[in-house]
Amino acid sequence: MGEAVAFMERALEQAKFALDNLEVPVGCVIVEDGKVISSGSNRTNATRNATRHAEMEAIDVLLQEWQRMGLDQAQVAEKFAGCDLYVTCEPCIMCATALSILGIREVYFGCANDKFGGCGSVMSLHKGSTSSDDLSGSQPPKPKGFKCTGGIMAEEAVALFRCFYEQGNPNAPRPHRPVRIAQQ
Repeated sequence: MGEAVAFMERALEQAKFALDNLEVPVGCVIVEDGKVISSGSNRTNATRNATRHAEMEAIDVLLQEWQRMGLDQAQVAEKFAGCDLYVTCEPCIMCATALSILGIREVYFGCANDKFGGCGSVMSLHKGSTSSDDLSGSQPPKPKGFKCTGGIMAEEAVALFRCFYEQGNPNAPRPHRPVRIAQQ
């Protein structure tokens, strides 16, 4: 568990970077053979793109690198099968699906995601499917599933969320009309 804590500390550094940049404080690292090979933090506000979660940022770094190296789809799948991801908050449904399709080996997360969690809190997408992929591209990829362990340094992850929500999100959309509160 000591190794998991060390990698989660690296993910928390990424989450703090996100917080310092007025982003929802989620960070992650991708590990291969005991070494961090990619990292990411939320960039949804900076990019004005709701899909730019920490996991997607870290995945894109690897995909670009492996494309430059000339790896084909099967080789990329083999590389992801040897990688673990450490993220400060349970992957959302979108990210859990992407991780399952990519075939990541294992995911370790900090706090649960009770609204959008894809690794047990709302849906259990990490359980995947047992069918094999057709790498020819003629069929859509099938989720492979991955091992999942939660609760690692959850208190530290929640503390970062508290800081973010206490300071407010200056990038949140402004309401278009006043919110009516029922009188009792």
